[in-house]
Formats: sequence, structure tokens, C-alpha cells
Amino acid sequence: MVDQWSNDPNYSHGFLVPVISIYFLLQKKAELNASPVRPSNLGLLVILGGLAMLIVGIAGTEYFTMRSSLVVLLAGIVLYLFGWQVFKILALPIGFLIFMVPLPYIVYDAAAFPLKLFVAKFSVISLKALGVIVMREGNIIMFPNTVLEVADACSGLRSLMSLIALAVAFAFMSQKTAFKKTFLILMAIPIAIFTNMVRVIVTGFLAQYYGAAAAEGFFHEFAGMAVFVLAMVLLVGTGAVLRKVGGERKA
Repeated sequence: MVDQWSNDPNYSHGFLVPVISIYFLLQKKAELNASPVRPSNLGLLVILGGLAMLIVGIAGTEYFTMRSSLVVLLAGIVLYLFGWQVFKILALPIGFLIFMVPLPYIVYDAAAFPLKLFVAKFSVISLKALGVIVMREGNIIMFPNTVLEVADACSGLRSLMSLIALAVAFAFMSQKTAFKKTFLILMAIPIAIFTNMVRVIVTGFLAQYYGAAAAEGFFHEFAGMAVFVLAMVLLVGTGAVLRKVGGERKA
């Protein structure tokens, strides 16, 4: 997984996931010290389930099943050695580790394609409203002097996966109620799509005057970083509004 985090930009957030999980673990230190240890044999069933996932994953060369078995095994070991009370305390740190497991490419491609079409369609509608002469064919956006393609990176799926992982962490750090946590996590979806639409619209607007150079090189990389920063600002802003609505204050 570390190799894929290093070489696949879609999953570079994987390096942060164990760090955040350890942070959640440290936050539970006082509870863990006060919790009684009562080993549960039910953990053996969970361990066997994790081993079964590993065997099936190896047999079918299916990396998601193989890799996610690590999280299941860890959960089973904790339950078997320490019992239900400790397991409940560690459910968040262990469960959060699932975000470090890259999705199967068949799932990624199935989600990326309709997202590309959606972003391209509404970006073109917005560009026309701004007076830009533009046409669309699928995920291809055509201008009088250049042609742009809404690629996977512009579909919003790449930033969506990273943003959801960070939204889960931020929600559990900043919100008190289950409803607010769920709402904040779900808001990561429209935020990721909206910010990538902004990226395509700005790129298209500039492409009308500067040609394909507006979508290449430094500007393309800078736009990607700027979009993610904008998404994080919107996510943090949403969290702040939720805290004020419920009268919550950050500890």
C-alpha cells in the first residue's frame, strides 16, 4: 500500500491515515486506562473472517479484499485479547484505517466516468452563462481555439476520496452529535464536486484567451492544489457553522 500511496496521486492521502488513527488512539488513552480487560472469544470469529478475506483476496488477486483484511484482523485481535469495552473505545481508530486502503480500479473507473460527464456538463453551462463560446461532447470541452478534456483528476473523485477521509477526522474532532458528524462527512461530496467544477470553469475561461497553455504545466498543478485548499476551507467553514448552530464550542 505504501508503494501505491507513493506512486498513485489518487491515494497519496494514505500516508496521513495511520497518523490520524494514532491521534485518535492517543485521545482515548484515559478511557483505555480506566477500561477493564475482558477477552472475548468472539474475536476469534472476526480473526477467522479476516483470514478468510486474505485467502480469498490472494486467490483472486483482488488487492482491496487482501488489504482490508488487515483492518478486520486488527479489530478481531483487539476484541479477542481485550474484550468489548476496549474494542468500542478503539472502534474509531481501527475503523478509520479503512481509508488507507485504495479502492479497486473497477470501482474507481465506474465512479469517475459519470462524475467527469457531470462536471463537464455543468461547467459548460456555467461557461456559456459567462459568455464563453464553447461546445461539449461527452467529457470533451471545445473552444474556438483549443480543446480541453475533463480527465479523472478533474472529475472530483481524487479530491473526494482524500476529502472524505479528512472530513471523517475533522467531524469526530469538531462535532458532538452523530447528526452533525454525518452531515459534515456527507458535505464532503458536494464540496469536492463543486470545487472541481470551479477548476474546470476557471481553466476554460482562461483557455478562451490563452489557449491550451492555461490547462497545462504550472497552472494545472497550481489549480489542483488551489482547488483542494478551497475544499478544505469550505469544509472547515461548514464545521464552524454547525458548531455555532448547536451552540457547541471547540474544546
